[in-house]
Amino acid sequence: MMKNVVLGHRKSTRVAAQALTRGLCNTMAMKVEAEMTVGEQPGKAGRLYNRLSALGAKKGLVAATINEYLREGRMARKDDLMRCVRELRKFGRHHQALEIMEWMDKRNIHLSHRDHAARLDLTCKVQGISAAEHYFSSLPPSAKNHFAYGALLNCYCVEKMKDKALDLFEKMDEMQIAPSSLAFNNLMSLYIRLGQPEMVPPLVDEMKKRNVPLSTFTYNILMNSYSRLDDIEGVERVFEDIMQESGKLYDWTTFSNLAVAYVNAGLHEKARLALKKVEQEMGPRNREAFHYLISLYAGISNLGEVHRIWKSLKSSLRTITNLSYLTMLQALNKLNDIDGLEKCFQEWESASTSYDIRLANVAIAAYLRHDMAEEAKSVLRVARERSSGPFFIALEMLMMFCLKNRRVKLALQYMEFAVSVSGLNGSEWHPKSDSTSQFLSCFEEEKDVDSAEEFCQYLKKVNCLDHSVYKSLLQTYIAAGKTAPNMRTRIEGDGIEICSELQNLLENVSHE
Repeated sequence: MMKNVVLGHRKSTRVAAQALTRGLCNTMAMKVEAEMTVGEQPGKAGRLYNRLSALGAKKGLVAATINEYLREGRMARKDDLMRCVRELRKFGRHHQALEIMEWMDKRNIHLSHRDHAARLDLTCKVQGISAAEHYFSSLPPSAKNHFAYGALLNCYCVEKMKDKALDLFEKMDEMQIAPSSLAFNNLMSLYIRLGQPEMVPPLVDEMKKRNVPLSTFTYNILMNSYSRLDDIEGVERVFEDIMQESGKLYDWTTFSNLAVAYVNAGLHEKARLALKKVEQEMGPRNREAFHYLISLYAGISNLGEVHRIWKSLKSSLRTITNLSYLTMLQALNKLNDIDGLEKCFQEWESASTSYDIRLANVAIAAYLRHDMAEEAKSVLRVARERSSGPFFIALEMLMMFCLKNRRVKLALQYMEFAVSVSGLNGSEWHPKSDSTSQFLSCFEEEKDVDSAEEFCQYLKKVNCLDHSVYKSLLQTYIAAGKTAPNMRTRIEGDGIEICSELQNLLENVSHE
C-alpha cells in the first residue's frame, strides 16, 4: 500500500533549491544520529575525547591512543567510549568514531541495539552502503529491530537509493515497525534530496491517515517542500497550522525554515521578521541557530546583521569552532566583504589549533575573485605547512586563475603538484571536466603543442585521458601546423577507440 502512495505521482524535473535550504536534510540525519547515541562528554570521557580530538583528520591512530590512555592506568568505560563516538560524529569525524567502535568490538564490549545502529550509520559514511548492508546482515536477529532498520533506511535515503529505501520501508511496514514520524521523515528527506518536493505532501497525508503524529521536523520539511515548489501560500498555510496546534510543535527551526522560504521567494522583509523570531526562540547558546542566522542574513544581503550575529555568537559561546568560522567566512564571501573576510580568516588562522582546509579554500576563492593572487598563494603556503590537505580544490582554483590570466606555465606547475600528491593519505584527485576543458581550449587558442602534451602526460598519470582530450590535442597540432606520426599508436595504446572523428583528425596530423 505504502509503495503505491509514494510512487503514484509524477516525477519532478525541477532542480533542487539553492544550497541555503540543504541544512534541513542534514538536520534529519543529525536527528537520526541523536536517536542512536545519547549523552555528553563529562569527566573521564572528556579527557579521552580531548586526546582523540587532537588527532585531527589523521586515520588509524585511535586504537593506539586508547591503548596508551589505558596503559597510564586510566579507565575507559563503555559509556565513556560511546560519548566520544557521539562527539566525534557531531563534528564529522566519522572515520575515528568508527575506529573506536571497531576497537570495542575487538575487545568484545557489548553493544546495545542503539550502538549497533550507530555503527551501521558510521560504516555507511566511512566504507559505503555495501559495507553497511553487510554489517546489517551480520547482526543477530535480536539486534534487527527498529533501531537497525531505521539506521539502514536512513543510509538508503542519504545515498538517494529510492527503490531500496521504499522496499525497506515496505518491509518495515509489514513488520509493524515503520509507522513512526522518523521513518516517514526519512522518506521526505529522500524526496527533497532527489529534487522531488511534490512527493512530500502525500506522505504527510498518509501519516495523518495512519494517525502517526506529525513532529516539528515533519512540519518543517513540509514547509520546505512547498518552498521548493514556489508555493509561498502553502508554506504560510503550514506555518499557520503549526501555530494553531495544541502544544508547542514549533521551535527556532520552524522560523528559520519560514525565513528560508521567504529568502527563496525574494520576500526579504518577511524573512527579516522571521529571523527576529529565530533569535527569540533559539536560546542563548545555540551554535546551530547562530549559523543559520548568519547564512540567512547573508541570503538577504544584510551585512550589518551578519556582523551583529557573529559578535553575539562570539560573546555567547565559550569556544568558536572551525565550523563557526567557516559559516562566517562563507557569508562574508557571498557578500563580497573582502576586508571583513581577511580579518576573520586571520583571526581564525592565528587562534586555530586544528587547521581546516575548507576555511583556506573559502579565503583562496575570495582572494582570487578579487585578483589578490599573492594573498591566495600565501594562504595555500601556510595551509601546506599546517595541514595534510587535501589541497586539490585550492590548487584547481589557482590553475583556473592562472589560465584566465594566460599564465599557462604556472597553471601547469600547480597541475604537476596536484598530480604528485594524488593518492597520498587516501585522497585521489581527478580534475573537473570544466577545468580540463579550459586547459585544452587555452592550448588550442595559443597553438601551444608542448604545453598540451605536458598536460596530457599529467592526465595520463591520474587516468583521465579520453576521447575528448585526444580530440583537442589533435586540433592543437593542426592549429600549430605540426605533425605527429606516432599518434595513432599512442591513442590505441591508451585504450581509446578511434572513431571517425578522431580518424579525420589523425589524417591531418599523421598524413595517413
